[in-house]
Amino acid sequence: MSEKQKMIKVFIMGEAYEVPEGSTIVMAMEYAGYQLKKGVGCREGFCGACATVYREKGDYKLQGGLACQTVVTDGMTLAQIPFVPAEKPVYDIKKLKPDIDTIKALFPMVFRCVACNTCTKACPQEIKVMDYVQALKRGDVARAANLSFDCIRCGLCALRCPAEIVQYNAATLAQRLYGRYLVKKSPELEERIVEIGEGKYDQELAELEKMPREELSKRYYAREIKLK
Repeated sequence: MSEKQKMIKVFIMGEAYEVPEGSTIVMAMEYAGYQLKKGVGCREGFCGACATVYREKGDYKLQGGLACQTVVTDGMTLAQIPFVPAEKPVYDIKKLKPDIDTIKALFPMVFRCVACNTCTKACPQEIKVMDYVQALKRGDVARAANLSFDCIRCGLCALRCPAEIVQYNAATLAQRLYGRYLVKKSPELEERIVEIGEGKYDQELAELEKMPREELSKRYYAREIKLK
């Protein structure tokens, strides 16, 4: 007979519930009877839809995390924030330049940054948010794009920012500018596009479409990966 699951008490949206120890916040909410139609997306991946704020028992600090990854603790108080209100400017990337003038025009709020590092501390991905904001202030689009590459736009940085900066939207602009104007072009990519247009891989793709899932999975994991 398996050992009985230990239960702990958590407070979800102000209500007390007994949930299994070791549950993630998403699992605990569903165990408590919540039907999660919003605020969940990838289910234990990195989509950023399940941003959550919480306090642990006896700790005054307000913390943030992703509900699909954060494990509940006894006495935890939590609330989900599926969306952080943030205005996003509309722009035509083809009419912009990858420089500081573009940053000033579209995201002047980044210049309010006081370098408190609260945004970095709030990031569940451990991204150096303050560092890429500082890069944007210098007009260093490439550094900002690289530092923010793993951003999943959960909004926790903007939620905690005392200067009320929408960091992740500014990061998106930096990544788009970098991708269009600054990243080195790949000659191999151009070659593959031509080959695809000529139908070079049509037969192979047709075979893969008909292949059983088990064989497809085996082929995928046995493939040769070349790293440069």
